[in-house]
Amino acid sequence: MAERSRRMSAEERREAVVRAALAEFARGGYVGTSTGAIARRVGVSQPYLFRLFPDKRAIFLAAAARCCEQIRARLADASDGLPPDEAAGAMGEAYAQLTADREQLLFQMQMYAAAGVAEESGDHDFAEQLRRSWGEIWDLVHLRLGADDGRTVGFMGQGMLINAFLALNLPPGHRSWQACGAAPDGG
Repeated sequence: MAERSRRMSAEERREAVVRAALAEFARGGYVGTSTGAIARRVGVSQPYLFRLFPDKRAIFLAAAARCCEQIRARLADASDGLPPDEAAGAMGEAYAQLTADREQLLFQMQMYAAAGVAEESGDHDFAEQLRRSWGEIWDLVHLRLGADDGRTVGFMGQGMLINAFLALNLPPGHRSWQACGAAPDGG
């Protein structure tokens, strides 16, 4: 007897929408991504998509929260119980593994741009929600690095610089990688 495939629950569909949204927004940004593209990627209709999420804004915010939570959780796991110097190295390695996922990296960059555009256009609440998700990462890093402002700024600053290098697809031997003492896999 052949097994019948079971239907996904609404929660499973919501999860599929968040995953699809992360991928679509990574490529097209907030403004350039249609809810139709997200619905097609999931295999649902747009009306069904809007039964799961009230609007595109809510979908983007759910994807941003997921992206930031994944980063925060990986950094927390990597640095758990370590002294600040060891925590910095462990979090750096964990973050390098995360940014190997191009969609994760590009979505982060789109999230930063979306916050800036929202703020400029007067949607302060949207921008604040995105900043709040990112702030949870900052707070974790700050605590794991001994609540030292200088260490936190250095760690996060180098991470943002590396994000820019990766988003620009700078080759491993590029002088920028050499100057900051970091290199992507293969370099």
